Amino acid sequence: MNESKPLSGKRIVIFVGDIYEDLELWYPHLRLIEAGAQSVLAGPDAGATYAGKNGYPAKSDVAIADVDPNDFDGVICPGGFMPDKLRRDDKVKEIIRHFDQKQQLIAAVCHGGWMPISAGVYKGVRTTGSPGIKDDLINAGAIWEDASVVVDRHHVSSRKPDDLPDFCGGILQVLASQS
Repeated sequence: MNESKPLSGKRIVIFVGDIYEDLELWYPHLRLIEAGAQSVLAGPDAGATYAGKNGYPAKSDVAIADVDPNDFDGVICPGGFMPDKLRRDDKVKEIIRHFDQKQQLIAAVCHGGWMPISAGVYKGVRTTGSPGIKDDLINAGAIWEDASVVVDRHHVSSRKPDDLPDFCGGILQVLASQS
């Protein structure tokens, strides 16, 4: 493993859609690239530009429908208003379930936790998220913790943009431990 690029060879898919939380997408995306991973933005349409909650644009590399999870080492679910729509997408749920079955990275921040909730992968998992989805997490069977980051096996979760340094630390930890 290249010490300056510890995640060389890793490929991560990050969901994107209208009104995503800007920092919750861009901070992990750039941090992964810095660590040597390939970070791929997957949105409803390939090549479409989606506006962040604060107006920052993000162009999808691939359509969610075309994502083969076997080509990736994990998934990141940013927050914002986007997860409320993407959580209803059957392919999004299929991708998340794939990573859960393979015990590969599933990372969610803020309202991004709605997507793993809808995929049904949080039963018995220690997790956190926006206080606004705390009840949803608990009702999905998750074990709620109020912490800047919670790492439970291959699951990483955080509450808000201020937690992003810890969130990305958890992501890097899980990816480095995956063979």
